[in-house]
Amino acid sequence: MQKLISSFYRLTASGALTTLLALGGQTAAHAATDGSFTPAQRAEIVSIVRNALKTDPTILTDAVAAMQSKASEQKATSALDVVRHNKAQFGNSTSDIVLGNPHGKLSIVEFYDPRCPYCRKVLPDLDALVAAEPDLKLVEKVIPVLGPNSVLDSQAIVAAGLQNAYKPFQQALMADTSAPGMERIRHAAALAGLDADRLVKDMKSPAVATALAQNVALARSIDLDGTPTFIIGEQQIIPGAVSLDDLKAAVEKLKQAH
Repeated sequence: MQKLISSFYRLTASGALTTLLALGGQTAAHAATDGSFTPAQRAEIVSIVRNALKTDPTILTDAVAAMQSKASEQKATSALDVVRHNKAQFGNSTSDIVLGNPHGKLSIVEFYDPRCPYCRKVLPDLDALVAAEPDLKLVEKVIPVLGPNSVLDSQAIVAAGLQNAYKPFQQALMADTSAPGMERIRHAAALAGLDADRLVKDMKSPAVATALAQNVALARSIDLDGTPTFIIGEQQIIPGAVSLDDLKAAVEKLKQAH
Protein backbone atom coordinates (compact mmCIF):
# COMPACT_ATOMS: atom_id res chain seq x y z
CA MET A 1 0.00 0.00 0.00
CA GLN A 2 2.84 2.40 0.87
CA LYS A 3 4.43 1.75 -2.53
CA LEU A 4 1.13 2.46 -4.27
CA ILE A 5 0.71 5.71 -2.36
CA SER A 6 4.28 6.72 -3.23
CA SER A 7 3.70 6.05 -6.93
CA PHE A 8 0.49 8.05 -6.92
CA TYR A 9 2.22 10.90 -5.13
CA ARG A 10 5.03 10.88 -7.65
CA LEU A 11 2.66 10.95 -10.62
CA THR A 12 0.65 13.78 -9.09
CA ALA A 13 3.77 15.82 -8.39
CA SER A 14 5.21 15.19 -11.82
CA GLY A 15 1.95 16.24 -13.44
CA ALA A 16 1.81 19.38 -11.35
CA LEU A 17 5.39 20.27 -12.20
CA THR A 18 4.79 19.66 -15.89
CA THR A 19 1.79 21.96 -15.70
CA LEU A 20 3.91 24.71 -14.18
CA LEU A 21 6.67 24.23 -16.75
CA ALA A 22 4.14 24.28 -19.56
CA LEU A 23 3.15 27.76 -18.52
CA GLY A 24 6.38 28.89 -20.14
CA GLY A 25 8.06 30.03 -16.98
CA GLN A 26 5.07 31.78 -15.45
CA THR A 27 4.90 31.67 -11.67
CA ALA A 28 1.99 30.03 -9.94
CA ALA A 29 1.01 33.45 -8.64
CA HIS A 30 0.78 34.83 -12.18
CA ALA A 31 -1.29 31.83 -13.25
CA ALA A 32 -3.74 32.64 -10.51
CA THR A 33 -4.21 36.22 -11.69
CA ASP A 34 -5.51 35.11 -15.09
CA GLY A 35 -8.02 32.70 -13.59
CA SER A 36 -6.12 29.48 -14.24
CA PHE A 37 -5.97 28.47 -10.56
CA THR A 38 -7.70 29.51 -7.38
CA PRO A 39 -5.45 30.54 -4.47
CA ALA A 40 -6.13 27.21 -2.77
CA GLN A 41 -5.26 25.25 -5.90
CA ARG A 42 -2.11 27.28 -6.36
CA ALA A 43 -1.00 26.60 -2.81
CA GLU A 44 -1.70 22.89 -3.21
CA ILE A 45 0.31 22.63 -6.43
CA VAL A 46 3.26 24.52 -4.99
CA SER A 47 3.18 22.34 -1.88
CA ILE A 48 3.05 19.12 -3.89
CA VAL A 49 5.92 20.14 -6.12
CA ARG A 50 8.10 21.46 -3.29
CA ASN A 51 7.67 18.38 -1.12
CA ALA A 52 8.07 15.99 -4.03
CA LEU A 53 11.31 17.56 -5.23
CA LYS A 54 12.75 17.29 -1.73
CA THR A 55 12.07 13.56 -1.57
CA ASP A 56 12.62 12.64 -5.24
CA PRO A 57 14.58 15.13 -7.42
CA THR A 58 14.23 12.84 -10.46
CA ILE A 59 10.66 14.09 -10.80
CA LEU A 60 12.09 17.26 -12.37
CA THR A 61 14.05 15.19 -14.90
CA ASP A 62 10.95 13.16 -15.77
CA ALA A 63 8.79 16.25 -16.17
CA VAL A 64 11.30 17.95 -18.46
CA ALA A 65 11.68 14.75 -20.50
CA ALA A 66 7.89 14.53 -20.89
CA MET A 67 7.74 18.11 -22.11
CA GLN A 68 10.59 17.53 -24.57
CA SER A 69 8.86 14.44 -25.91
CA LYS A 70 5.64 16.34 -26.43
CA ALA A 71 7.49 19.19 -28.10
CA SER A 72 9.19 16.71 -30.47
CA GLU A 73 5.83 15.19 -31.38
CA GLN A 74 4.36 18.62 -32.07
CA LYS A 75 7.39 19.54 -34.19
CA ALA A 76 7.06 16.34 -36.23
CA THR A 77 3.34 16.95 -36.74
CA SER A 78 4.00 20.50 -37.97
CA ALA A 79 6.75 19.29 -40.30
CA LEU A 80 4.51 16.61 -41.82
CA ASP A 81 1.83 19.24 -42.40
CA VAL A 82 4.40 21.21 -44.42
CA VAL A 83 5.22 18.08 -46.43
CA ARG A 84 1.55 17.36 -47.17
CA HIS A 85 0.94 20.90 -48.38
CA ASN A 86 4.07 20.93 -50.57
CA LYS A 87 4.06 17.49 -52.15
CA ALA A 88 5.58 18.63 -55.43
CA GLN A 89 8.58 20.27 -53.80
CA PHE A 90 9.27 17.30 -51.53
CA GLY A 91 9.11 14.60 -54.16
CA ASN A 92 8.37 15.77 -57.67
CA SER A 93 10.48 18.84 -58.38
CA THR A 94 12.56 18.89 -61.56
CA SER A 95 15.77 19.09 -59.55
CA ASP A 96 15.08 15.98 -57.47
CA ILE A 97 17.52 13.08 -57.56
CA VAL A 98 15.39 9.92 -57.63
CA LEU A 99 16.75 6.45 -56.94
CA GLY A 100 14.76 3.26 -57.22
CA ASN A 101 11.39 3.39 -58.97
CA PRO A 102 10.61 6.95 -60.20
CA HIS A 103 6.92 6.00 -60.28
CA GLY A 104 6.90 4.02 -57.06
CA LYS A 105 3.95 4.35 -54.72
CA LEU A 106 6.20 4.13 -51.66
CA SER A 107 8.18 7.33 -51.18
CA ILE A 108 11.09 8.24 -48.92
CA VAL A 109 12.80 11.63 -49.00
CA GLU A 110 16.30 11.86 -47.57
CA PHE A 111 18.05 15.11 -46.68
CA TYR A 112 21.79 14.56 -46.42
CA ASP A 113 25.13 16.35 -46.36
CA PRO A 114 27.91 14.55 -48.30
CA ARG A 115 30.44 15.44 -45.56
CA CYS A 116 28.25 13.96 -42.81
CA PRO A 117 29.74 10.69 -41.45
CA TYR A 118 26.29 9.38 -40.52
CA CYS A 119 25.11 9.99 -44.08
CA ARG A 120 28.06 7.98 -45.34
CA LYS A 121 27.26 5.20 -42.90
CA VAL A 122 23.68 4.81 -44.12
CA LEU A 123 24.54 4.70 -47.86
CA PRO A 124 24.82 0.89 -48.17
CA ASP A 125 21.59 0.44 -46.21
CA LEU A 126 19.75 2.72 -48.62
CA ASP A 127 21.15 0.78 -51.56
CA ALA A 128 19.95 -2.48 -49.98
CA LEU A 129 16.53 -0.98 -49.28
CA VAL A 130 16.08 0.22 -52.86
CA ALA A 131 17.19 -3.15 -54.21
CA ALA A 132 14.70 -5.00 -51.97
CA GLU A 133 11.69 -2.75 -52.65
CA PRO A 134 10.75 -2.49 -56.35
CA ASP A 135 7.95 -0.04 -55.56
CA LEU A 136 10.16 2.35 -53.59
CA LYS A 137 10.93 5.86 -54.79
CA LEU A 138 13.89 7.32 -52.90
CA VAL A 139 14.25 11.07 -53.33
CA GLU A 140 17.64 12.42 -52.27
CA LYS A 141 18.07 16.07 -51.39
CA VAL A 142 21.61 17.29 -50.88
CA ILE A 143 22.00 20.09 -48.34
CA PRO A 144 25.39 21.65 -47.52
CA VAL A 145 25.18 22.36 -43.80
CA LEU A 146 28.69 21.53 -42.59
CA GLY A 147 30.68 24.41 -44.03
CA PRO A 148 32.52 25.36 -47.24
CA ASN A 149 33.70 21.82 -48.00
CA SER A 150 30.11 20.61 -47.83
CA VAL A 151 29.14 23.29 -50.32
CA LEU A 152 31.89 22.14 -52.67
CA ASP A 153 30.93 18.46 -52.44
CA SER A 154 27.22 19.22 -52.73
CA GLN A 155 27.78 21.30 -55.86
CA ALA A 156 29.81 18.47 -57.36
CA ILE A 157 27.20 15.79 -56.59
CA VAL A 158 24.33 17.81 -58.07
CA ALA A 159 26.49 18.67 -61.10
CA ALA A 160 27.20 14.97 -61.60
CA GLY A 161 23.45 14.48 -61.98
CA LEU A 162 23.57 16.73 -65.05
CA GLN A 163 25.75 14.06 -66.67
CA ASN A 164 23.39 11.28 -65.50
CA ALA A 165 26.12 10.00 -63.19
CA TYR A 166 24.77 11.04 -59.80
CA LYS A 167 24.99 7.66 -58.08
CA PRO A 168 28.46 6.50 -59.18
CA PHE A 169 29.93 9.93 -58.47
CA GLN A 170 28.18 10.17 -55.08
CA GLN A 171 29.59 6.80 -54.07
CA ALA A 172 33.09 7.62 -55.30
CA LEU A 173 33.15 11.03 -53.60
CA MET A 174 31.63 9.99 -50.28
CA ALA A 175 33.91 6.97 -50.04
CA ASP A 176 37.00 9.14 -50.59
CA THR A 177 38.55 10.10 -47.26
CA SER A 178 41.34 12.27 -48.69
CA ALA A 179 41.55 16.01 -48.02
CA PRO A 180 38.59 17.93 -49.50
CA GLY A 181 39.15 20.07 -52.57
CA MET A 182 38.94 20.17 -56.33
CA GLU A 183 41.66 17.54 -56.79
CA ARG A 184 39.60 15.08 -54.78
CA ILE A 185 36.48 15.97 -56.81
CA ARG A 186 38.32 15.48 -60.09
CA HIS A 187 39.60 12.11 -58.88
CA ALA A 188 36.05 10.99 -58.01
CA ALA A 189 34.86 12.23 -61.40
CA ALA A 190 37.47 10.08 -63.14
CA LEU A 191 36.42 7.03 -61.11
CA ALA A 192 32.79 7.61 -62.09
CA GLY A 193 33.60 8.14 -65.77
CA LEU A 194 32.55 11.80 -65.87
CA ASP A 195 33.84 14.69 -67.90
CA ALA A 196 35.74 16.39 -65.07
CA ASP A 197 36.08 19.74 -66.85
CA ARG A 198 32.35 19.90 -67.50
CA LEU A 199 31.66 18.89 -63.90
CA VAL A 200 33.78 21.74 -62.55
CA LYS A 201 32.00 24.19 -64.86
CA ASP A 202 28.53 22.89 -63.98
CA MET A 203 29.27 23.19 -60.27
CA LYS A 204 29.00 26.98 -60.65
CA SER A 205 25.92 26.87 -62.89
CA PRO A 206 22.57 28.50 -62.00
CA ALA A 207 20.89 25.07 -62.20
CA VAL A 208 23.08 23.65 -59.43
CA ALA A 209 22.80 26.77 -57.29
CA THR A 210 19.00 26.75 -57.61
CA ALA A 211 18.70 23.06 -56.77
CA LEU A 212 20.77 23.43 -53.59
CA ALA A 213 18.96 26.61 -52.56
CA GLN A 214 15.61 24.86 -52.95
CA ASN A 215 16.79 21.92 -50.86
CA VAL A 216 18.03 24.17 -48.08
CA ALA A 217 14.76 26.13 -48.10
CA LEU A 218 12.77 22.90 -47.78
CA ALA A 219 14.99 21.72 -44.93
CA ARG A 220 14.33 24.99 -43.11
CA SER A 221 10.59 24.72 -43.74
CA ILE A 222 10.45 21.52 -41.68
CA ASP A 223 12.91 22.87 -39.09
CA LEU A 224 15.39 20.12 -39.89
CA ASP A 225 17.84 19.50 -37.03
CA GLY A 226 20.53 17.44 -38.71
CA THR A 227 21.50 14.92 -41.34
CA PRO A 228 20.49 12.45 -42.44
CA THR A 229 16.78 13.02 -42.02
CA PHE A 230 14.19 10.76 -43.65
CA ILE A 231 10.60 11.64 -44.51
CA ILE A 232 8.62 8.42 -44.82
CA GLY A 233 5.71 9.12 -47.16
CA GLU A 234 3.56 11.64 -45.33
CA GLN A 235 3.51 9.63 -42.13
CA GLN A 236 6.80 9.84 -40.30
CA ILE A 237 10.03 11.80 -39.98
CA ILE A 238 13.10 9.89 -38.84
CA PRO A 239 16.21 11.88 -37.87
CA GLY A 240 19.62 10.30 -37.77
CA ALA A 241 21.41 7.29 -39.22
CA VAL A 242 18.83 4.62 -38.49
CA SER A 243 19.49 0.95 -39.13
CA LEU A 244 18.39 -0.99 -42.19
CA ASP A 245 15.88 -2.85 -40.02
CA ASP A 246 14.35 0.45 -38.92
CA LEU A 247 14.09 1.61 -42.52
CA LYS A 248 12.48 -1.67 -43.55
CA ALA A 249 9.99 -1.36 -40.70
CA ALA A 250 9.12 2.17 -41.81
CA VAL A 251 8.55 0.95 -45.38
CA GLU A 252 6.33 -1.89 -44.15
CA LYS A 253 4.26 0.63 -42.23
CA LEU A 254 4.04 2.74 -45.37
CA LYS A 255 2.81 -0.28 -47.34
CA GLN A 256 0.01 -0.82 -44.85
CA ALA A 257 -1.13 2.76 -45.35
CA HIS A 258 -1.50 2.10 -49.06
